Amino acid sequence: MLSDAGAGTGIGQFARAVIAALQVADIRPLILESGDRVMQRSQAAKLLAAARPWRRVAGARAQGFFIRDVFREAQVFFDIHKRPMPIALPGPPAIMHWTYPLPLRVIGWRNLYTVHDVLPLDPAIPSPVNGPRLRRLLEALRRSGGDFATVSGAARMQIVERMGWPVDAVTACHQAVDVVGMANGALPAGLRRGEYLLYVGAVEARKNLHRLLGAYRASGIATPLVISGPDGLDAASIDAQIAATPGAIRLGVQPRGTVLQLLANARALVFVSLAEGFGLPVAEAMALGTPVLAANVPALAEVAGDAALLVEPLDVTALQRALITIDGDAPLRSRLSALGLERARHFALAPYAQRLLTLYGMA
Repeated sequence: MLSDAGAGTGIGQFARAVIAALQVADIRPLILESGDRVMQRSQAAKLLAAARPWRRVAGARAQGFFIRDVFREAQVFFDIHKRPMPIALPGPPAIMHWTYPLPLRVIGWRNLYTVHDVLPLDPAIPSPVNGPRLRRLLEALRRSGGDFATVSGAARMQIVERMGWPVDAVTACHQAVDVVGMANGALPAGLRRGEYLLYVGAVEARKNLHRLLGAYRASGIATPLVISGPDGLDAASIDAQIAATPGAIRLGVQPRGTVLQLLANARALVFVSLAEGFGLPVAEAMALGTPVLAANVPALAEVAGDAALLVEPLDVTALQRALITIDGDAPLRSRLSALGLERARHFALAPYAQRLLTLYGMA
């Protein structure tokens, strides 16, 4: 069974890929949903509901189970009681795959939590997430008997080192790339196939956009640099720099089909983050045959293998040279495209399904 928390986000995309992979393996997972909000409640009533120290009991639905406001209540429950909120589900014990480390546990089941990264525990990496609270949550989940998976070997080492856990406490399973849905989108007006460079992701400091924009200005490249994604930490400052950069275009959040069209039709994806747990846009671009310029940080280097042009993200001069290279070297782009398509086979649904079955002890 899976949770639906994080719908509409990168976590939501991860959950949808898990579901698609399991369906490839002829497994229909049940979904825990947060239930119907039948009536509006006051803030005080919501707080009192969340503070109840006892377990919550799920109701059944055709696709799984639901508990009203369970994901929101669990956060408040954890802050008050310092432990994950217990929930009871009908039926025999099974595996609950939490697609994000939520402060919840299913009584009597195996609780498996995917931790995508622990970057908020690194004071050198800008993050809006409360690092000390994340540490307390992960420790509480482990004390409650939870198992842990993550999305890359780099993230696994990051977790065990930052948390001080033994190396066998976390399993690296990578994740799947599901690029179905491209037919539902179109390129935004003014963009033409192969005639723009692309960044996809949150507009925030951790993504190194300040240095990328500086390198782009210094490069003298005429090819537009398109930046697509939601506001994140320091978005206002980055937007000001975009406005001051000729050729830079900010699109904002786009529908999934449009994002896939942007990725498939870019001259290259440029993804030079300071740190990542996985780097989904890199894997998606490779699956769509788009060349990739990526930072040489551990997770991105692991995901890309030898199928991307890697660069030191803190070196603006190196970023400038790499932009000029990826923009102007068509044979290199063709080679990276072919290598990327081959590398992306590792992240296809069927191989990922087999990794999941091994993780679940069902292989």
